[in-house]
Amino acid sequence: MAKPNYQFDKRQRELKKNKQQEEKRLKKLARGETAEPSATKPEPSA
Repeated sequence: MAKPNYQFDKRQRELKKNKQQEEKRLKKLARGETAEPSATKPEPSA
């Protein structure tokens, strides 16, 4: 029987976790842009 490759399993879990965090961050960013579009653009002061 082959030995389990724990380092490979750990690396795969880390990659999956990072991918989910990045997707969550992008989702939050997109939600924030659609909710407050005027807050991100400063008004010109003349």
